[in-house]
Amino acid sequence: MKPLSPTRIFIVEDDPVYVRLIKYVFEMNPEHEVFIFATGKECLDNLHLKPSIISLDYSLPDMDGETVMKKIQSIDHNIEVIILSGQNDVAIAVQLLKDGAHDYIVKNEETKNRLLYSIERLKNNIDLKKKVEVLTEKLESQNIVDKTIIGNSKPMQRVFRLIEKAIKTSISVSIYGETGSGKEVIAKTIHHSSDRNQGSFVAVNVSAIPKDLLESELFGYEKGAFTGADTQKKGQFELADKGTLFLDEIAEMDFRLQAKLLRAIQEREIQRVGGAGPIKFDARIIVATHKNLAEEVEQGNFREDLYYRLLGLPIEVPPLRERGNDILLLALHFLAEFCSSNNLGKKIISKEAKEKVLAYFYPGNVRELKAVIELACVMADGENIHPEDINFNSPRKADAFLVQEMPLKEYTRKIIHHFLERYNNDVLLVAKKLDIGKSTIYRMLKEETISAT
Repeated sequence: MKPLSPTRIFIVEDDPVYVRLIKYVFEMNPEHEVFIFATGKECLDNLHLKPSIISLDYSLPDMDGETVMKKIQSIDHNIEVIILSGQNDVAIAVQLLKDGAHDYIVKNEETKNRLLYSIERLKNNIDLKKKVEVLTEKLESQNIVDKTIIGNSKPMQRVFRLIEKAIKTSISVSIYGETGSGKEVIAKTIHHSSDRNQGSFVAVNVSAIPKDLLESELFGYEKGAFTGADTQKKGQFELADKGTLFLDEIAEMDFRLQAKLLRAIQEREIQRVGGAGPIKFDARIIVATHKNLAEEVEQGNFREDLYYRLLGLPIEVPPLRERGNDILLLALHFLAEFCSSNNLGKKIISKEAKEKVLAYFYPGNVRELKAVIELACVMADGENIHPEDINFNSPRKADAFLVQEMPLKEYTRKIIHHFLERYNNDVLLVAKKLDIGKSTIYRMLKEETISAT
């Protein structure tokens, strides 16, 4: 995997004192590549250099910072902008933050510390995004990445890091997550980017096969082994030889059959139903479930020895509602994909429709979002998709959030965490949106009951 490129930063400032201060702060990290401009026009004329961060003075000689920021966003919305101003104007600060500024810093004796803090947060996010992009580029080069696992949210960045670890070895992998969250997609990605990618990826949904047929499905059978066995049939273990066997909804496996699965994995051999001898196999095992396997063990529904055999590298797939702006990234992908495959021409999701998409709970996760966006494409009369085109048909939509039955403090934590993700960890803005004191958010951050992304 190629090394991450330096972080390119623009300083747009006509005050020589603050130019030196800001340049000093940024160059404390040798991986930063700093460019200095005295006017908004010079900055805009050089955006082809693809900066990651722009420190922007609000009062430039040729135009104000708000105008420059909006022009920057219209050219590249991925660029993070920090506004520096000599005026402590709360109204202007709030509006700039609403419009997409990462931070608003007043020029005073605390400027250096505020800038260092803001840059540290930004740098962590940018580095994680770059790692995700590098991994995605690697997967795309092998034509195996599925766009439903794209995302820049902190939970998905953790998933990408674990995928990266999984592809380097043949360790077993257990994937946990709600139905529709993309567990099989992750299993496929691990297989196709591993050194087993020349072998087959064989998927078995344990819950979809009657328990009295599952053994012969997994291990195969010999001719005449039972009524109807007119020919010999290889099982999924044999078909996955030199490749990967993916056992979805593993928690639904019959307890009796779990013992045979354990032996097969331990001995790396199986025996067909009605067969006389063992058959060796060499397949990587990946399992998935929407249940908590440790709890299933405690309740006596799942063998403890099998649990430890399968655990390997656990990957927790976050539900869509915890992925923040990933919802929009996925929505735009599904929109483009559906329009292209149905020759509908280009369609745009309006600002109000985006807000509606972001506000929903998605009990059906990514699978539900895909269905919602495809229906919206059909319902929209023109180029623009409006809020009335977005329809949520989940029978649980009204009570989806409440159905989790958490303590009030946990509901509060989740709500604050959701809004921190949506508004890029801007505590002041989130406090205003939720009509709570900023000290409440800072206290919860300090107590680590919520986490900044």
